[in-house]
Amino acid sequence: MDNPFSYDLVRSKRRRKTLSLQIKEDGKIVVYVPHRTPEGEIERFFEKHRSWIIKKIAEKEGRIGRPESSFLPDEKFFYLGEAYPLEIHEGIEGGRPLTLSFGKFILSQDCIEKARDLFIAWYTKEAKDRLAERVDYYSNRFQLFPKGLKITSAKSRWGSCSRDNRLCISWRIMMAPLSVIDYILIHELVHIKEKNHSRKFWNCVGALLPDYKKDRRWLRDHENLLRL
Repeated sequence: MDNPFSYDLVRSKRRRKTLSLQIKEDGKIVVYVPHRTPEGEIERFFEKHRSWIIKKIAEKEGRIGRPESSFLPDEKFFYLGEAYPLEIHEGIEGGRPLTLSFGKFILSQDCIEKARDLFIAWYTKEAKDRLAERVDYYSNRFQLFPKGLKITSAKSRWGSCSRDNRLCISWRIMMAPLSVIDYILIHELVHIKEKNHSRKFWNCVGALLPDYKKDRRWLRDHENLLRL
């Protein structure tokens, strides 16, 4: 079958068995494979993921998925997997320009022009407050101790673990359900032991989080919701 998509192929001698692909922010497709992987195996792998590729490229081109936020009344914003409507008020008690209260995001009318920055700041603070606690909990539970935690604004890379075991987590995951957040955190903590996505890595994730495939699938199918 002819392949209508072009992709960049990256062969690696360090990669042993696993094949993976990534769609960059600019829509470029990159396929990562072990050094000696036959062309036929690569094409079969790509064909297997064709439907997913079509869907993700369509989302990135804006044909489907959650549009960019307009910050208008009743527009919904996600937090821990739940959607909350936005209300615009003339003034907010306590002087806070943005709050989540009684099942609604409440934005001060004087701050509408800064709404995006205020939401980013709000999610970032929630991430700093909540994720540090959860990382500490899972670190002690599984004896996997990172050297630090940094909250980032990454749009498509939800988390990473550096060679010296420092975690970087995007504030955007605060829009996802708590179980998905925990999957992302545990995924990155396991990289402290396994610096790749080998079978050994996924076996370790499965041992710590037996239901992780459900959360991984949710993230794959709903990542278009985790944006402003």
